[in-house]
Amino acid sequence: MKIFLTITLLVISNVFMTLAWYGHLKMKEFKWFETLPLIAIILISWGIAFFEYIFQVPANRIGFRENGGPFTLLQLKVLQEVITLVVFTIFSLVAFKNETFRWNHLVGFVFLILAVYFIFKK
Repeated sequence: MKIFLTITLLVISNVFMTLAWYGHLKMKEFKWFETLPLIAIILISWGIAFFEYIFQVPANRIGFRENGGPFTLLQLKVLQEVITLVVFTIFSLVAFKNETFRWNHLVGFVFLILAVYFIFKK
């Protein structure tokens, strides 16, 4: 149960993180957003990132072995990075039609999956 809850919270957190970090690049297509000063865009991104932390902090607390969770600190970090890349890849392919997923990206992801394998290996 804690595994599923941790991963779910990390996925939700990463959706907010991706929107906070990269959503403004897509939102500039809207006239009202394009005219905003940089400080306004930063504040909007911080507001979105707040929700990232609402999910990220509990995910780490629930998932961390020393708090009764199933993951070591290194495992949590690698899991987080893989989830980040999956969420980001989906976002970039859906929101930005000019982005392409090439063979070298696939090879990189395979290496990340291998990293997860080795980090979780006993």
